[in-house]
Amino acid sequence: MPSKAASLRPSEPAPQPPEGRTLQGPLPGADGALAPREASPPDAPGPESPALGCSAPAALSGEEPPAPAAPLTPRPPARPRLERALSLDDRGWRRRRFRGSQEDLEARNGTSPSRSSVQSEGPGAPAHSCSPPCLSASLQEIPKSRRVPGSERGSPSSGGDPLSGVASSAPNLLHRDAAVAGSSPRLTSLLPPRPLPALGLDIASCSLRTANKVDPDLADYKLRAQPRLVRAHSSLVPGRPRSPLACDDCSLRSAKSSFSLLAPIRTKDVRSRSYLEGSLLASGALLGAEELARYFPDRNVALFAATWNMQGQKELPPSLDEFLLPAEADYAQDLYAIGVQEGCSDRREWETRLQETLGPHYVLLASAAHGVLYMALFIRRDLIWFCSEVESSTVTTRIVSQIKTKGALGVSFTFFGTSFLFITSHFTSGDGKVAERLLDYTRTVQALALPRNVPDTNPYRSSAADVTTRFDQVFWFGDFNFRLSGGRAAVDALLGKGLAVDVPALLEHDQLIREMRRGSIFKGFQEPDIHFLPSYKFDIGKDTYDSTSKQRTPSYTDRILYRSRHKGDICPVRYSSCAGIRTSDHRPVYGLFRVKVRPGRDNIPLAAGKFDRELYLIGIKRRISKEIQRQQALQSQSSSTICSVS
Repeated sequence: MPSKAASLRPSEPAPQPPEGRTLQGPLPGADGALAPREASPPDAPGPESPALGCSAPAALSGEEPPAPAAPLTPRPPARPRLERALSLDDRGWRRRRFRGSQEDLEARNGTSPSRSSVQSEGPGAPAHSCSPPCLSASLQEIPKSRRVPGSERGSPSSGGDPLSGVASSAPNLLHRDAAVAGSSPRLTSLLPPRPLPALGLDIASCSLRTANKVDPDLADYKLRAQPRLVRAHSSLVPGRPRSPLACDDCSLRSAKSSFSLLAPIRTKDVRSRSYLEGSLLASGALLGAEELARYFPDRNVALFAATWNMQGQKELPPSLDEFLLPAEADYAQDLYAIGVQEGCSDRREWETRLQETLGPHYVLLASAAHGVLYMALFIRRDLIWFCSEVESSTVTTRIVSQIKTKGALGVSFTFFGTSFLFITSHFTSGDGKVAERLLDYTRTVQALALPRNVPDTNPYRSSAADVTTRFDQVFWFGDFNFRLSGGRAAVDALLGKGLAVDVPALLEHDQLIREMRRGSIFKGFQEPDIHFLPSYKFDIGKDTYDSTSKQRTPSYTDRILYRSRHKGDICPVRYSSCAGIRTSDHRPVYGLFRVKVRPGRDNIPLAAGKFDRELYLIGIKRRISKEIQRQQALQSQSSSTICSVS
């Protein structure tokens, strides 16, 4: 009996089988018998292992072969022929071109069939559907291959060797797809099981390591496949639609940064020669509807109005946060209008404190003074480009006085297409001088010469005898000095109820409400509902009302009123006083409002972004220095703490 080694003895080389054929030998069946296979040279070497004679299975199974097999010389496996078609051909790549911006926009809007960013110009190229995002250009351009029956997800058919299947079937599929497409052969499409990470525009980015990989077994695939949080749109307010140019691909659209706060401008819109483009009524005007919608989609501006009689005190409160930034408001306002009566001697210091409190997001648009009457307008620095020139006017109601303590100060400007007028006044004092206060009001509305150069937005509804009729939105605040009638004892009886103070009962004695009902003052004005205690008169530094020998009656002397040309344009949000500021005998009173703003024309004189830059720098530097001092104090306090262990 010949041994097993005899059957494996080297012999003369067998004839080489035709190229492309693989080893086809008998395979053992379920009962151990050899199953017949298709006819092929029994001694043909396979592409994967050394050639074995036909007697090898019989020798290994222990059966005696009918005849000794011819010795074969082992040879290395033949390498499969991998054609250049497995990569993108150079000629096909040179024929490709990048699509234009118009095709980009049409593909994005869905007006034309979706195509990839790189396409071939060869005739008869098949149109493929939109490829998944974040795939590279090469994968997007590869046509889909036809799957072999019985295989799924591109896996080789059962019963075949994986390497030989790829080596034999890949060229055939490539040639077959090339014949159908009528162009050069290309790689088959490989779709990943999940969306791939976005391809970074920087070639040094780490995302390039896995951006084109479809194998989820890579060590950092899961880490790189995490979705990136990209700001999809830019706006100062929520609800802005996604910009068509805010995307992360390698087409011509990538010239626009997805993090820009500027809205994209189409080239065709700039080239347009329509007679409406650039006109005062066009949608593209600087103060037009489109620009207004960018900043205020609901066309409502948040406004803060406040009044405070400072009693001429030089000492300012250590903090103005409670006054300008009340805790009840979640967000700061867009516009701040602060009026002061009997202001401190150093007006510049007062304005610096306001700038320091509001911070770098706000700038002083304008300020004016009339004696000890101060007015300051602060606005968000993003909005200074939409303001007209600011105009002011004053009225003196006490002529004989050397120091102008009584009178009125008005400041006006136009924001987009809506005109604003702010008036702060200090009327005649005294419990029984109601007639004098009515006269102060009449003088003010007749003598304030506003507006001057800024055109009236609605001259047909204006009156030369009343300045408040010449503006769309009017806010009038100050120390009007209207008192609560009935005497100190009656008012103290209502105030003595503690937290359960009956404010409506107090307002029944209010002189201002009584005169407004008669129509003798503040015609067309409204006041928000009052839910706070009288703001006058307190003992300085205390929460008790006047305890001096004069025993002045607590009253609502500090008020905020508003008027609008269009009903419902002004909506009061909050109306209150600051009980924590005790440096004066008056408590500051403030109001939060939502004001309707309309688009305007570009024919008004603009302020050209002017603001008090010197005050801005001083306030910010002081804000930073105080924060540094506070942190140093905290560090020194923590370092000086001594822990004793007993």
